[in-house]
Amino acid sequence: MFSKLALRNVMRSARDYLVYFLTMTVVSAIMFAFHSLLFSKEIQQLFEMAVIFAVLVGLATFFVVLIVAWLINYMVRFILEKRSREFGIYLLIGMKKKEISRLYMRESLLLGAAAFAGGLALGMLLQQILLAILYSMIMMEYRPRLEWSAGCLITTAACYGGCYLLALLRCRGKFRKMNIHALMGSQKQNEEIRESHEQAKRWLLPLSGAFLLAFALFLFFFKAWNVPVILGFLLGLVVTIYVFYTGVAAWVICYIRRKGSGIFKGQNLFLLRQFSSKLKTLRFTLGTLTSLFVLALLGCAIALMFNDYQNQTLLDKWPFDVMVFSSDTSDTFREELDLLNRECSVEEALIYDIRQNGTDTVNAWLYTHLKTFGGAYTDEDGGLDREALGRDEIWSYYEHDTYLALSDYNRLREMAGLLPVELEEGEYLLHLKERVWDETGDFTGELEIMADPDSGEAEVSADPVSGKAEVTAESHSGEQRTMAEPHSEETEVMANPVSGTTEHPTYLRPAGIYTEPLSQDGHNGADYLLIVTDRTAERMEPYYRLLTVNLDGPAPDDLLRKLDALPSGDSTIDFGGHRENTDMACGTDNIVVYVVTNIVRDNLIPEVKFMLSSIIFALVYIGLVFVCVALTVLSVQQLSDSAKYRFRYQVLHQIGLGQREISKVILKQLAGFYLCPILFAALISGTISMYLGWKFNVHTGTHTAAAGYFGLAFLLFLCVYAVYFVVTYVGFLRNVLAKDCR
Repeated sequence: MFSKLALRNVMRSARDYLVYFLTMTVVSAIMFAFHSLLFSKEIQQLFEMAVIFAVLVGLATFFVVLIVAWLINYMVRFILEKRSREFGIYLLIGMKKKEISRLYMRESLLLGAAAFAGGLALGMLLQQILLAILYSMIMMEYRPRLEWSAGCLITTAACYGGCYLLALLRCRGKFRKMNIHALMGSQKQNEEIRESHEQAKRWLLPLSGAFLLAFALFLFFFKAWNVPVILGFLLGLVVTIYVFYTGVAAWVICYIRRKGSGIFKGQNLFLLRQFSSKLKTLRFTLGTLTSLFVLALLGCAIALMFNDYQNQTLLDKWPFDVMVFSSDTSDTFREELDLLNRECSVEEALIYDIRQNGTDTVNAWLYTHLKTFGGAYTDEDGGLDREALGRDEIWSYYEHDTYLALSDYNRLREMAGLLPVELEEGEYLLHLKERVWDETGDFTGELEIMADPDSGEAEVSADPVSGKAEVTAESHSGEQRTMAEPHSEETEVMANPVSGTTEHPTYLRPAGIYTEPLSQDGHNGADYLLIVTDRTAERMEPYYRLLTVNLDGPAPDDLLRKLDALPSGDSTIDFGGHRENTDMACGTDNIVVYVVTNIVRDNLIPEVKFMLSSIIFALVYIGLVFVCVALTVLSVQQLSDSAKYRFRYQVLHQIGLGQREISKVILKQLAGFYLCPILFAALISGTISMYLGWKFNVHTGTHTAAAGYFGLAFLLFLCVYAVYFVVTYVGFLRNVLAKDCR
């Protein structure tokens, strides 16, 4: 008998709480599909950094399990309360509390098992979709095939089943306290809405708005962020979300009490009363749902940022097929060239030196002007605070400015498919990352680039006509050259009182700025290169040496691994299995930084895309589940009360409202209940997304408008939102519009 009763109740629950049943099916499918990626042997064999994917998806699973456990616990208790009168009747006819408890647990487990079974079937389809998307993102071919793993099934079942068991165990305590009187009258408890101190509570609404405004202003303009300040604002934001609904409910109640002009228009009084009563009884639930919406929207917006980065910037990050760094300026790269010639077809190879002259003029300017450093290395006079720089051991830039000879620069431009440039003696070019250029513009007018600060002594001869001094200096090579101050037509002469000669540094004139991609994350400089003529470069000291190669055809899949396996005295193996050199600088890209000794573009781009895809998948995983959970609670709340609302709408029908008018009232009621949390969440998450998007563009060089990330995330969110709203609206109409309203 109990088995038949349990089965009948399961069928009825699946029908009455269809949205909840479908959501649990979708959630179990999502969990199974993402867990299958964790246990995929092919993905584990693709990259040595597959552990990052496992860690991120595992971390996402932790948060997903928490929220799914909350949903199951909420729904189990919610259904228990809605069926309290039924359980009271069971007690009246002689059933024991233990029997009722076992019956309810059996029903819940059967409902969960049915949703899980459906989720497994749907999850296999979703698995193929996720794998196809992943392989497309990392630019690899995917052939559809089913992957079945016992570990995946056990992990998904453990997470899903554990959430159900915990929720049911928590309900056992409630069954012990059941009595017939409480069960028969429990459904009337929500009808008792206490309205007290509403005049004072309504001020919580403007206070919430004031805090959000202060939060936005501090977010964009406050500079001294630290852990206590961040925690304080996050705590204030959470409190604001919850008290906001108390303020809105009190404001609506006060508006009705003072008989505002709008309450007597149409069915506004009915709708406002319905809305305020829901806010009063569900303000904590709505606050929780708003928090979930905020997290879901932020997760989706951040995922779009990383996707935009890998589509816009990553392909331009490494314009050459192969690059090798060496701190040894006498390195011939013999072993690397032998390997390349053996493994693939070399089209062109170039060995060249990056040079330095002991100055750090460009470094000092960037350290004191870029937003990345935020004034941390600027002294009171606006100059470089070298003590602070040394204390923090910053390695964004090399110790000295990095120079490259014009002939080598033009060879590199040719290899990158760019046109050559010309440069006259006494001039220099600045090749800068486009991201840095977007922030700084042309700052060469503020620089004094000395080509040869140790040029020696200068001889002075006076011009008999003009009286001006022509200054010539002897270089290290014995050549004679004319030196002129680029910022003045006259040359400043400093006489040596001992020798009678004049000492004067050689300044170069700026001749332009170029921003094409040139692999400037530590190889061809860090963020920038100063391009000088070959004669000027010859007087500088070699700093480090590079090998740049273009291949005839794609690189083998294991070429980077073989290059990293070559012995090297100045580099070590990092956690990703690639060689890194402690002498390398990294530039100021803060979001995605990949500094390695050896670069093979065809090997690194899929690997970095895989790493970024791990972040994207984890964020989408969390966001999708959070949205489904929150919308399920909204839908079930409305549909479960449809029987109670049926009487109220029948009264509206009896006083003259037709079916069309009642349908419009229902639409307005549901729209108000649905739009309130999403619009509030959009305000909060939109502000944070704007700030994060702006920062992301600054640090990565992407060009998408900061509002674009949130706009697309909100659009995707509304698509899912609309599905749940339509399902709820149709179900509500079916339950409310009984024969009496037709």
